[in-house]
Amino acid sequence: MEEKTNMKIYNTLTAKKEEFVPLEEGKVKMYVCGPTVYNLIHIGNARPMIVFDTVRRYLEYKGYEVNYVSNFTDVDDKIIKAANEEGVTADVISTRYIAECKKDMAGMNVKPATKHPLATEEIDGMIELIQTLIDKGYAYNVNGTVYYRTRKFKGYGKLSKKNIDDLEAGHRDIKVAGGEEKEDPLDFVLWKPKKEGEPYWESPWSEGRPGWHTECSVMAKKYLGESIDIHAGGEDLIFPHHENEIAQSEAANGVQFSKYWMHNAFLKINNVKMSKSLGNFFTVRDIAAKYDLQVLRFFMLSAHYRNPLNFSEELMESAKNSLERITTAAGNLNHMIDNAQDREVSEEEKNILAQLDGMIKQFENAMDDDFNTADAITAIFDMVKLANTSCKSSDSKKFLQDVLDKIAGTCGILGLEVVSEKELLDEDIDNLIQERQQARKDRNFARADEIRQLLLDKGIVLEDTREGVRWKRS
Repeated sequence: MEEKTNMKIYNTLTAKKEEFVPLEEGKVKMYVCGPTVYNLIHIGNARPMIVFDTVRRYLEYKGYEVNYVSNFTDVDDKIIKAANEEGVTADVISTRYIAECKKDMAGMNVKPATKHPLATEEIDGMIELIQTLIDKGYAYNVNGTVYYRTRKFKGYGKLSKKNIDDLEAGHRDIKVAGGEEKEDPLDFVLWKPKKEGEPYWESPWSEGRPGWHTECSVMAKKYLGESIDIHAGGEDLIFPHHENEIAQSEAANGVQFSKYWMHNAFLKINNVKMSKSLGNFFTVRDIAAKYDLQVLRFFMLSAHYRNPLNFSEELMESAKNSLERITTAAGNLNHMIDNAQDREVSEEEKNILAQLDGMIKQFENAMDDDFNTADAITAIFDMVKLANTSCKSSDSKKFLQDVLDKIAGTCGILGLEVVSEKELLDEDIDNLIQERQQARKDRNFARADEIRQLLLDKGIVLEDTREGVRWKRS
């Protein structure tokens, strides 16, 4: 683990790279806007998931304790529409697609968040926030719809760099839905009354549901506090979503909402925007049918997160080949380790390890500079090249293991698993089964279950019979 040194993050709020200094030493409070769960996630959703998971992993590598919160928006017009089309309730749709999303995230090696809050479980907090904004004069109720007085918040537009008068001009010719009851066309909805057949909650203003922006403000505050270190998401969320979150949170709490704002750039398909109408729309599940999702992760990290990324079959093939270069090198090292001799590390070997440490430093310098994963991957390839040209089966076991650990460890910071786990030998399985039997005798059922699960994960199924425990590979 490195000591924490001057990491720089590009802050959308100030439009420049700034040294990262957390609000509380050694801790990072990070909120990432999650998906709206009405269908399988697409590769556009995958980019922020992979990017900010990598940011989190690197912060943890640097020794920070990261409280990472990423929500699921589980009440929304699109979810209600999907539910009505299927003739089921909205929670059937959202529950199904949260489970599917978690499968895809596991496939992309995205770590579960410290907390994955659901919007529908935080309605009380949203009603409380809206009431605070009404009490402070920032919001008003018209026939059950509550609006936010955008002009009353002095800093409106500071994140998106939009001038409120220009926004006003853009609205003049548009008849906004419900515009006739708003005090100002720029005011946005905090609470809306239900329509026929929609899920709803009781509130002081009407039976209805919260506005989308309201949800994230409440969940960030509840699980991270009034002021957080990093708020992140795709650049499409800067306006109006994140701008409105700032307006609500800072008006209600009276303190800065987030110190750093991070946004990833768009993903295009063959240089064209992804859309269902163009037939160039890919879900993560579509990609998983053709590639290991580690390839998708590698592809996403091969460009800087603030640069637009173009997705194509050729680029995915290239990512697959590049990742294979690393996994092949790791596999070769593993094979050499199995046959190597236990002896002292030679001076020549120490010299190679020192060169590898220099390359790890290059990797860290790239990551410290606003998480430049493209340059970080270049440093990994330098390590692989050195290993391929320098390592041989006559080398010492400890040296070869060190080389492998340095390469695999550096890849691991990017969430890339390059060492395939060795298959369990029959004797290992028998030893684990004996340990499980003993654990059951000792009434340590937690350990017994743990061993059964461990074996299951390795594809070993246990059968308890009268003659004892039998096992088979699934």
